[in-house]
This record gives sequence, structure tokens and C-alpha cells, in this order.
Amino acid sequence: MSRPVLYYDLGSPYAYLAVERAERVLGVRPELRPVLLGAIFKMRGHGSWADTDERSAGEAEVEHRAREYGLPPVAWPPDWPSNTLAAMRACVWASSPEFVHGVFRAAFVDGRDLGEVGVLREVAASVGLSAGDLEAAVADPAIKAALREVTDTAWALGVRGVPTLAVDGKLFYGDDQLELATEGLGAL
Repeated sequence: MSRPVLYYDLGSPYAYLAVERAERVLGVRPELRPVLLGAIFKMRGHGSWADTDERSAGEAEVEHRAREYGLPPVAWPPDWPSNTLAAMRACVWASSPEFVHGVFRAAFVDGRDLGEVGVLREVAASVGLSAGDLEAAVADPAIKAALREVTDTAWALGVRGVPTLAVDGKLFYGDDQLELATEGLGAL
């Protein structure tokens, strides 16, 4: 079997839940692949539950799942859903699972605003990346193009939201599908 790929966007609390527990559930560290959820929303023609009357119920469900999964309590960033474009570009630049985990925790454990570049610099420095290079990297046309390309490729493969786990050509959408992926495909 090929290594699983977990598509995520840092603005998604469900992607946070999946990224935090994927290795434990799957028994192998998946490749974390950033996509722009806003672009996927545009392509599919509708957006996030966070912008609907279901927001409070969705937040309660995320908090419940975090407890059930043994994760720290969720602390919502003050402006959630945050503008995570620079953060997503930073993920492409960093190409580091530790950076992704750190930024997710900054958002959903510490309740920090991922739209603030200072938060991203702090996480970069904490995982051994050059925080001074981060701002130039997120403005780099090559980084921008790479994120667009990954998002377009994910869409072409059938990714319609995050988190989506891809294993051997099969897609599993939702953090609650990690167990199904292991059951349906055998031991990874």
C-alpha cells in the first residue's frame, strides 16, 4: 500500500482533529498535503458550516470530538474562521509536519489568530525553521503557484473538503473516517 495522504487546511477544526490523531489511528504517519479550502468552496459552489445557523452545533461537535479523542480542549481563535492564506503558503514553504502540527495547535489549542504572521514566525522558530524567511516565502510567486497546483490537483482527484484522507486511490472525507479507512483497507 502507498503512504496515505491527508489533505488539510489550517482553518478547519475538523482537519485539526484528523491531523492530530492520524498517525495514531493509521499506524503510519500520513503525508500532510495543504490545500486551499476557500478555493474548494468556490469550486463546489458552497462554503463552510461556520457561516450558517449550524455554527454553534458544529463548534460543540468539534469540542465533543476533541474530548472523545483525548485531545486538549478546543480554544477558538477570536476571528475564526481566520484568513489562513499566508499560513497555508507557509505550510508549503515549511514542508514540515511539525510546523503543521504547531500551527494547528496555535489555532485550536491556544486560540491564536493564524492571520497574524507573528504567530506563524513563532511556530516556525519553535520547530527549527528560519522565522526570518517566512514572510518572503509566503509572498513568493512559486509558493503561491505550488499551493494553487496542489489544490487543483486535489480537486481533480475528488477532494471536496477537508480533512480528506487518500489511500490507494480511495478518499475518506472527515476526521471520523480515519477508522473507516483502516477497517476498509486493512492494516496500513
